[in-house]
Amino acid sequence: MTIVVVMGVSGSGKSTVARALADQEGWQMLEGDSFHPPGNIAKMKAGTPLTDDDRWPWLRAIAAKEDELRAAGQSAVVACSALKRAYRDILIGARPQTALLYLRGSYDLIAERMRARKNHFMPPDLLASQFATLEEPGPDEHPIIVSVEGPSNEVLADALRRVNGWLAGVSRGSEPA
Repeated sequence: MTIVVVMGVSGSGKSTVARALADQEGWQMLEGDSFHPPGNIAKMKAGTPLTDDDRWPWLRAIAAKEDELRAAGQSAVVACSALKRAYRDILIGARPQTALLYLRGSYDLIAERMRARKNHFMPPDLLASQFATLEEPGPDEHPIIVSVEGPSNEVLADALRRVNGWLAGVSRGSEPA
């Protein structure tokens, strides 16, 4: 079973890309934000960045759901910030057939997007803390990196094309390039 973790800072388009990929493949989508306990949501709404201690139980809950789906023979797409390597180690770890899709964008572009969205618990004021926490994935993590700097339809098409290439490599039993 395949898991694709779509990562990036808040406002990078994780949910949009994850939803499109899940719909395309007929897979379940796990929205990482829905796994946050109420205390984490309250902190973020109040403009307080989460600490690692806030994040560990949240990440373990997502990973447990991934394992539950795998055990049931189901594939999934996970939309989760996964900003640090240690967080990705929990979500991906040694799980086979798991891809990391990193949505990379500039601070200015993502700040503009965050200011434009409505009814989201994550205030734009916390974006700086997201970028400060971000550890971009290294080559040893084999990330699929997609720039979010272009028009959203092009970003989505690029992300889907790249993940489809990865999936094709997995189905052939080879390590995709």
